[in-house]
Amino acid sequence: MLGIFLTTHSAVLIEDVPLTDEEIHQDLSATNPPQRVYALYNKMGFNCFIAAAVYVVFGVFSCCQMRLNKQKVSLFIWLI
Repeated sequence: MLGIFLTTHSAVLIEDVPLTDEEIHQDLSATNPPQRVYALYNKMGFNCFIAAAVYVVFGVFSCCQMRLNKQKVSLFIWLI
């Protein structure tokens, strides 16, 4: 959800964007929209999506390992 809010440029998360106050005011005073701030929001949102994908991959891997270990234990008990 954090990635979604960052890519939609949520104003609440402006403190999490790695910019100084001077850079924010300098970018806002320009005639074009704050492109630097939006680019950082998008970059951070993309990083959150990558982190979420890594969590999912490790979760699936852990579930597969638990299932394999459970099968080995039940096979071992059956052999005894």
